[in-house]
Amino acid sequence: MLRCLIVDDSPRFLDAARGLLEREGIAVVGVASTSTEALQRIEDLRPDLTLLDIDLGDESGFDVASRLHREASLDPPQLILISTHDELDYADLIEASPVIGFLSKSALSADAIRDLLSRR
Repeated sequence: MLRCLIVDDSPRFLDAARGLLEREGIAVVGVASTSTEALQRIEDLRPDLTLLDIDLGDESGFDVASRLHREASLDPPQLILISTHDELDYADLIEASPVIGFLSKSALSADAIRDLLSRR
């Protein structure tokens, strides 16, 4: 079973995404709201995958993705950016980042995650 960490500054989204993904067979092992929390959770929980919001309060999800990729010891988890914004708005930044892909929050599902992972 995939082990997932969700990083988002919206408690409502965190609850909704956790419920959805767990019903669909992905184990949500933790959540975080900041880059510091995310890095700590990755070190402690060792998820296979991290879903990371592009708009993370005062932080850019792109900066957080780079930091997580750079600072996570051993193997950093696979990162997928999520957002309410359209992927085309960020296409160049997504391409230049250390993530495996992007999912719209409205399209978030276990199948969509597995599809992105299978393309790796």
